[in-house]
Amino acid sequence: MSTSKNVTFHLPQELIEKYKFYVKQNFFPSVNAGVKEALEMYSKKIEKEILKQEMSKAVKDPLFMEDLIESMKAFEDADKESAKENTEW
Repeated sequence: MSTSKNVTFHLPQELIEKYKFYVKQNFFPSVNAGVKEALEMYSKKIEKEILKQEMSKAVKDPLFMEDLIESMKAFEDADKESAKENTEW
């Protein structure tokens, strides 16, 4: 179950007006819903950037790369079989 908390933000008036317009155009059911969606999208963008940075560090780790190569080899046959099944759709 998701919980919500009321918070107060100070946003530029023109941004609020844009979101009110978006609501009138049925892009969002409410300004609150639009702001929530924007924050969720921005959070995902940041999470992807964090993952990218972590992977950049990981590829410099010889043990990580060795483990990755071993895993790829171990699943090579299963990957080929899976790819073959997907092309038959």
